[in-house]
Amino acid sequence: MKEDFLHYIWKHKLFSHNNLETTEGEKISIESVGTHNINSGPDFFNAKIKIGKTLWAGNVEMHLRSSDWQKHNHHTDKEYDTIILHVVFENDAELKRKNNSHIPTLSLKGIINEKFISRYESLLGSRHRIPCEEEISKVNSFTVDSWLERMLVERLERKSGDILQRLKQNKNNWEETFYHLLAKNFGFKLNAQPFEELARSLPLPVLAKHRNNLLQAEAMLFGAAGLLSKKYTEKYPASLKKEFDFLKAKFKFTDGIHSPWKFLRLRPANFPTIRIAQFAQLVHRSSHLFSKILECENIEQLVKLFDVSASEYWDTHYVFGKTSPTLRKNLGRNAIENIIINTAAPVIFSYGMHRNEEKFKETALKFLESIPPENNSIIKKWESLGIKPGSASRSQALLELMNEYCVEKKCLFCSIGNKLITL
Repeated sequence: MKEDFLHYIWKHKLFSHNNLETTEGEKISIESVGTHNINSGPDFFNAKIKIGKTLWAGNVEMHLRSSDWQKHNHHTDKEYDTIILHVVFENDAELKRKNNSHIPTLSLKGIINEKFISRYESLLGSRHRIPCEEEISKVNSFTVDSWLERMLVERLERKSGDILQRLKQNKNNWEETFYHLLAKNFGFKLNAQPFEELARSLPLPVLAKHRNNLLQAEAMLFGAAGLLSKKYTEKYPASLKKEFDFLKAKFKFTDGIHSPWKFLRLRPANFPTIRIAQFAQLVHRSSHLFSKILECENIEQLVKLFDVSASEYWDTHYVFGKTSPTLRKNLGRNAIENIIINTAAPVIFSYGMHRNEEKFKETALKFLESIPPENNSIIKKWESLGIKPGSASRSQALLELMNEYCVEKKCLFCSIGNKLITL
């Protein structure tokens, strides 16, 4: 058993209230269990408890055993002198305050429903990645759906914390912040780090000055990425190198980033050369891209902003100097939806949080509801348990539930887990 379980039992009053007494035999009547404190200090604030004939208002501390009071050094901390009740599972020590008065103690051992303990321990001891996977079918759809709605908001709020920290580092420049995050997303999983490093080495205002000249925009990106270091016989890469050498001297660029680009285990269409060419095209086509995204009213308008293709050279190449069968290198619908899910929607939501404007948060949610769900091993696992994602909003919620709750076995903090414990 963990202390969190006692907090859960106390918070929801999941114990017998008949003839409650302190370990010294004084009658206890609980008017309010107080407010759960998740930070440092006593576990519950502002409780109201009648002990004997006196109604006390104050804080409650909880431990598995009474002796944990001294193990946690509460006896030396003045903040704990005013505790009105010490709630434990097992009373194994007599506790006194500095003035030698007894600390009223309530032992929950024997008055918690054994079913709750058994179900909690079953979840905690599960070897499954989703601890409740054998019983989740017992939970009604309303509970599951309501919890997943909360999971989606939690996921967006958690991502917003990182985005707003980046915004602060970029001196509250939303366009620059979005540019960095978008570049990271263009790298997808394997090349996210070098792509973000590329964007940071090439400030957006500098790149934007040459936005109207596609060759120069490509030259800056490929050169700063360290992909123009060879001598080329083909006209296009030779022209890129010539342009970059000029721009490098002008802006004092470095050619090359620290993180290596990865080509292995990638489909050629996802090679960093192709993604950089598509990214250059997006920069070339879009001025103040983030502002335009905020103006989008529906998903098709948003998709259209990212509907770009690599320049003509890449129709017959995946890397410099090596020809391939002709194929237009479009940024496909799946890739665009990935960018909306992982970058556009979270940044729009963050913008709404930052500005305290609900309409942008609602827009982000609407965009996610308009996109098909992701298809990965985690989503397939949920589907096998009968929980189907109808849109990206639900698949994002399921990812959050898995990674932030199931893997960590935070069943006590999950509505689904709560329901199973108290069935």
